[in-house]
Amino acid sequence: MEELGAAAVSRPVAPERKTMPIDRVFWSHFSPNLGPGGWVTGALLVSLGLDFRFGLLAIVIGNVVGALPVALAAAIGPPTGLTQMEASRRALGRLGVRPPAFLNWIYCVGWDAVNNVPAATALIAFLSIVAGAAPPFWLALGVLAALQMVASIYGHDMVQALQKYLGAALLAAFTVIGLQSAWHGVALPHAAHPPALATMLLAVAILASFNLSWASYSSDYTRYLPAETPPRRVVWLALAGLLGSAVPFQILGLLTAASIAEPSPTAVIASLQHAAGPLGPMVLAVIALSSITGNAFNDNTASYSLISAGVHIPRVLAAIVTALLGYGLAVAGAGRYAALYTDYLVVTMYWIAPWIGIVLADWYFGDRTVHPVPPGWTRGASIFMIVSVATILLFSTSQLYTGPVARWLGGADIGYYVGFFVAALWYGRSGARPRGWKADA
Repeated sequence: MEELGAAAVSRPVAPERKTMPIDRVFWSHFSPNLGPGGWVTGALLVSLGLDFRFGLLAIVIGNVVGALPVALAAAIGPPTGLTQMEASRRALGRLGVRPPAFLNWIYCVGWDAVNNVPAATALIAFLSIVAGAAPPFWLALGVLAALQMVASIYGHDMVQALQKYLGAALLAAFTVIGLQSAWHGVALPHAAHPPALATMLLAVAILASFNLSWASYSSDYTRYLPAETPPRRVVWLALAGLLGSAVPFQILGLLTAASIAEPSPTAVIASLQHAAGPLGPMVLAVIALSSITGNAFNDNTASYSLISAGVHIPRVLAAIVTALLGYGLAVAGAGRYAALYTDYLVVTMYWIAPWIGIVLADWYFGDRTVHPVPPGWTRGASIFMIVSVATILLFSTSQLYTGPVARWLGGADIGYYVGFFVAALWYGRSGARPRGWKADA
């Protein structure tokens, strides 16, 4: 079991404990994407009005845009030995890291719910077939949430083991499911007209956020690598894991969208179960298990983030609180999954994009030498807050509010991209420490 105290999160991993095999980088970025979420995301493209050609283009562009910052962030873990939020203290300061850390904790709670709704639905259907009785939704969800919580309590080593071994089993099972779906035939989606620019930008944003959402987790699961691990290997393994899981699943979702009544977990699961024929129960079991790899990640990272946000409680308690809140959110929002899922993927980009822009600018264009962490609120923290709020006010498009720039662009939302580049360039010009900066300078 990983150390339980709050201090274990805020300090670097001791050199003698940095013994993680490098293949775990691939699995820790590959396995969490194995689940119906990618399938639902691919199906959503058709409901937005994209045909196969534009859907495939959006999948490729969106995933590369979203995955590259995550892979670059993964390389920060081995030399620093810190979680992703703690590593961002370099740019934001000990006080300045608290807002994004708290946002990340809330974010992990939300992903708990997003992952568990389809998994619980699949578990209910599975038990109704093999046992002849369907448990209520709240009970099936509770069983899954409890398993995920236990894994996160054990911490890093248990979570990494689940990613590798359960992830390999899920890969084999989903490969069979994909082949079965293809065997039963797929229909290329068609659209009468090419999608509008606003629609294409929304689609790319949803797809980019599917991978970019892991940016606040990445070095949590590379910090146990030896400090001398080549950064390029870390980046390429992380990139291969993210793209190797997200892209095929989303393409399958795009191809099978015609057989799905709506882009919801119930409809996707029913479609996959039908396509699998006699392997239907296996499909349901695999979907139920897939939530464990993703949410063990969420609960564990959430415990790190809550501590980084200044709530100095034992890591176990932080994991339990996260799991309970995620359970409650899943029960409350299960009936509006598709709408909540789309809004959630898009909204997360507003704070993650400028935050990761600053973190990457600090690491790759600033001084990497060991130095005291700024104790308070830095210029980088102010840039993060200003850019996050400004992009929401100016560029956002939602049912609640549409910014003036978004209206001028006909509803196109480019705030995520603006937030990333503006924050990175602003920090790089005025906030980053130049190379050669010394702690005593």
